Amino acid sequence: MATRQRILRIRRDYNRWVADESMEDYALRFTAESARKWSAFRVANTALGSISFLALEAIGGALTVAHGFTNSVAAILFVSVLIFLASLPICHAAARAGVDIDLLTRGAGFGYIGSTVTSLIYASFTFIFFGIEAVILAAMLDSFFGVPLWLGYILCAVVVVPLVTHGISFISRVQTWTQPVWLLLNVMPLVALLVANPDWIEGWTQYEGERGTGGFNLLAFGAAASVLFALITQTGEQVDYIRFLPPRERQKPWVWWGALLAGGPGWIAFDVLKLLAGSFLAYAALRAGLSVAEAVQPAEMYRLAFGYLLASPTLVLIVTSVFVALSQIKINVTNAYAGSLAWSNFFSRLTHSHPGRVVWLVFNIAVALLLMELGVYNTIEQVLFVYSNVAAAWMGALVADLAINKPLGLSPKGIEFKRAHLYDVNPVGVGAMFLSVIGSFVAYYGFLGALAQAMSTFIAFGIAFAAAPAIAWATGGRYYLARKPRAAWAQRSGLHCVICEHEFEPRDMAYCPVYTGPICSLCCSLDARCGDGCKPHARLSAQIMTPLRAALPEGVIAALLTPVGSFMLVFLSFAATISLVFLGIRAQTPASAHLDTAFWKAFFVLLVIGGITAWALVLARQSRLVAQEEPRRQTSLLMSEIRAHQRTDAALQKAKEAAEAANMAKSRYVIGISHELRSPLNAILGYAQLLERDTAIPERRRDGLRTIRRSGEHLAALIEGLLDISKIEAGRIELYRDEIRFPEFLDQIVQMLRLQAEAKSIAFTFDPPERMPEVVHTDERRLRQILINLLSNAIKFTRAGGVTLRLRFRSEVAEIEVIDTGIGIAEDDLARIFEPFQRGANSHAPSTPGVGLGLTITKTLVEVMGGDIAVWSRLGEGSRFRVRLLLSGKALRPVEAERPITGRQDAQRPLSVLVADDDAAHRALVRDLLEPLGFVVREAADGAECLALARQEAPDLYLLDIAMPGMTGWELAQRLREAEGERVPILMVSANALELAPPREGQHHDDVLPKPLSLPALLEKIGTLLGVTWTFADPAPALPAPGTARLTAAQATGLRQLAAIGYVGGLRERLDTLEREAPEAAPAIAELRGYISEYRLDAFLAALPQEAPDA
Repeated sequence: MATRQRILRIRRDYNRWVADESMEDYALRFTAESARKWSAFRVANTALGSISFLALEAIGGALTVAHGFTNSVAAILFVSVLIFLASLPICHAAARAGVDIDLLTRGAGFGYIGSTVTSLIYASFTFIFFGIEAVILAAMLDSFFGVPLWLGYILCAVVVVPLVTHGISFISRVQTWTQPVWLLLNVMPLVALLVANPDWIEGWTQYEGERGTGGFNLLAFGAAASVLFALITQTGEQVDYIRFLPPRERQKPWVWWGALLAGGPGWIAFDVLKLLAGSFLAYAALRAGLSVAEAVQPAEMYRLAFGYLLASPTLVLIVTSVFVALSQIKINVTNAYAGSLAWSNFFSRLTHSHPGRVVWLVFNIAVALLLMELGVYNTIEQVLFVYSNVAAAWMGALVADLAINKPLGLSPKGIEFKRAHLYDVNPVGVGAMFLSVIGSFVAYYGFLGALAQAMSTFIAFGIAFAAAPAIAWATGGRYYLARKPRAAWAQRSGLHCVICEHEFEPRDMAYCPVYTGPICSLCCSLDARCGDGCKPHARLSAQIMTPLRAALPEGVIAALLTPVGSFMLVFLSFAATISLVFLGIRAQTPASAHLDTAFWKAFFVLLVIGGITAWALVLARQSRLVAQEEPRRQTSLLMSEIRAHQRTDAALQKAKEAAEAANMAKSRYVIGISHELRSPLNAILGYAQLLERDTAIPERRRDGLRTIRRSGEHLAALIEGLLDISKIEAGRIELYRDEIRFPEFLDQIVQMLRLQAEAKSIAFTFDPPERMPEVVHTDERRLRQILINLLSNAIKFTRAGGVTLRLRFRSEVAEIEVIDTGIGIAEDDLARIFEPFQRGANSHAPSTPGVGLGLTITKTLVEVMGGDIAVWSRLGEGSRFRVRLLLSGKALRPVEAERPITGRQDAQRPLSVLVADDDAAHRALVRDLLEPLGFVVREAADGAECLALARQEAPDLYLLDIAMPGMTGWELAQRLREAEGERVPILMVSANALELAPPREGQHHDDVLPKPLSLPALLEKIGTLLGVTWTFADPAPALPAPGTARLTAAQATGLRQLAAIGYVGGLRERLDTLEREAPEAAPAIAELRGYISEYRLDAFLAALPQEAPDA
């Protein structure tokens, strides 16, 4: 399984910067259809800006002076036709595919690395002709204004840079602004010259040149044509603009074809006129008395012509200067732009790096400037003669593939330019070009005679044109595509690159198995780490080794792959290259024994240098391979480990899903069981509250009722605790700000937990503070839960001794301590007892029920309430838990005793309540509560019955259970609201806490209450909804504060006598009797009970009053 590599952030930022197409102008990639936003006319006009270069006049003039009118014009016309025919398929294919000349060459027979050579040829053309134009302008500045040539070269080079940085978007504006002015200045002086000297035309046509060859001469024609054929590379510059033509489908056919012909191959038609103009102007300059050197200078030509148009010499000088400068700028923005693209393509494949097209723009201009300063352009005719052979070989193979191979099916349709889909070298184009160059240079150096030497450029073109189809047929065209693009992507509008994360059209994307995702052509070209994992068979090394393994024994192959064998191959390559260079130089120099000796010495010196360089390269490569092998091996191990982790993660994910499913099932069970428990508990608590309010109940039975109610409330709290577990797991706990009568609250807790302690025959002691607030504000249910959890745990793990609840206040911060004499907690367990499902590891601990969530819930609740919890413990001695919470109190306000409701002040007003619940016990409870208070209660077992009763009667309040068979309470509330509007309030009741949230589509009720019902809370909400004013019973006398009421001396006497003889059973019965007779002494009696339960009779006796206060 392939794993996507991690791409460092700096790499992503780098690629994003290069992806700024306002400056990059789609270098290294095809021109997206979305970027072809200019009109066909504007693109063609921009491309035609290249016809302004004055080198054409210089070449036309130089050829005419050298070979005469007949040979020069014949060569001009013949080469122009040939270039037009060759340029047409090139420009057409580039415009359809939206690719520059380099990308076109890749897909038309040369391959990804094979087209590197042609990029170098093309880049050379751009800086050669950039230099020619700059030299023309610099010569004019020197001649007209005395500017030194070296400074003129710099000025001519630098002025172009800011015009080209933003590509065609700015170049098109430059060409549009300057085109009319340039055309006017180009045509008017020629017309003036012809009008003034019509007879010069005849003299021009009869001019035989300085060599006086007379008539047509094949050798002179061939020499002139070879120089002119170097202009075929100009087609590449036209392609760099034509690729921006809008798609043919979005244009009218005649508009699209007109723009293509004008801006593409049509450039040569305009250039023919300029070549002929240069030929005529050179003759006119000679006729006017200028020297041969001056006659071939475009600046001198046009100064002569403007002299016939303008009378003022100063004005002639100014206008000529403007024209020459304008021409030079118009063509050199194109030369510089095309050169920046060529160098970008060249270096990106060799170095897998692309600092940006603007960098190569400056580099291209710097190379041209260097050659100008070195004076290379003084021998430009010879340079162009040699260059035209190489350019012809390239163009011949390219044209053959587009015009012959593709129509005949010898190569795939379309142009594939992406590295991921191409062989590094395609033998069709590279092989044809190699054969062509060899043949043409054999002819050029005179081995085939003078005629072949003169026609070497055409020999180069012809060999390449013929060899490309032959090689394509011989290889079956299998070296064009290393793999096919994904057909399904063609239907998509765009894809995101996994490296730079930009979106590109599908034609610019390839699937990368190394990065396991789509990758754009730019990121693919610049990647140096993938090792061509998508096409290992198409790498250059594999293409070389495959035929060698088939032709040579395995032992020879192994020897060649050793460091020595690699050195011999590299050294022989250097030696061959040095030999060819020296042969070429020697062929251009006269024979001389001294020169031969110097050449041999230089040759051997270079061989030594080449040998040293070869060893350095081979050893560096070996070091690099070793360095790469270690990371590759480590990466392989890492990937194996990653796959193992992935398998483990998959197993963990399955286990996690199973655990989550089990947890969800548990949560559903908890919710379901809590609902089932709440329904009967609602009846228990409800009737317990009703019975407590019944004055007919004997006082001796009220303690039992209170115990029933408190136990029921405890059970309800336990149910809430179960739901709290689910809430804690979901990270969702709600807090409420309740007003608690604190002494009564603590008394309930103490009485409840004292029963548990007595059941285990251990003492339970409550140590209250000296001063305690009557009322505190906090969440009553959460505080109760904290205290019960801690005290229950302490009682559970205490075998002998006792449990103490100690309370202290510091300002409004309550410090609650639960101290026990139990088994204690090991020091290692103290850190984990608060974790879910964790219990102490004490082997002496008694087997007690529990799942290990009590302390987890306690700690979570304490922290949520803004407090903290701490624990100290020693094995065998006991534990001490301390909780600190903010309990803001109201100590100064007297607390009113709770008064039961006895009726309504407006009892004469009839009020009816319609109760809808499928639980008959709940309906009966509500009826028993409300009917004594003057309410008429109607009952319905389900939603349908409720709707029927609502139509028959007009209740004042609806009390609806949420979970009913058939129609739910929410649905019933919606139906009632739709029928009656907001007139009658609706109170929702449910035993399921999770059902209390209304559905999302709307709220159709006024309030909600959970089961089991708190009767005071129910009456309070009914009073609010119906505007009822309640009547209350007289308040019960307030109990004295804990510890203030004492037994009388007479009461204490009987207790002292029983304690003296150790009759514990009698003491308990006597205390029960005293509690019924003197309820105001209940706190003192409770304290005495604690001593009895601990069998501390000495403390019991000490707590009794010594004398009667009324004595």
